[in-house]
Amino acid sequence: MIETSEGAAVLRVEGRITGYYVEELRRACDARTSLDKIQLSLELADVSFADPAGIELLKDLRRRGVGLVQTTPFMTEQLKDGVSSDVTRVASDDIPM
Repeated sequence: MIETSEGAAVLRVEGRITGYYVEELRRACDARTSLDKIQLSLELADVSFADPAGIELLKDLRRRGVGLVQTTPFMTEQLKDGVSSDVTRVASDDIPM
């Protein structure tokens, strides 16, 4: 599901980011960021698992300026390696209490 407002869009990601879905997510993000020139954020609260390719995609998207919000503790831990501390701080702040 994509929620949009002027200049921004939030893509709500659910389930597992594995296999075919890694490339599907990449295409969806590329389409949003390249055509619309908007700030894209991925809401990850309902992601239960990501394989190594999925984690690498999320890290790549973050480096490209895509926001990763409402991450689960599992996802926050997976995203720590090789990502700036700012990403971890933002992700941790977004975890619902």
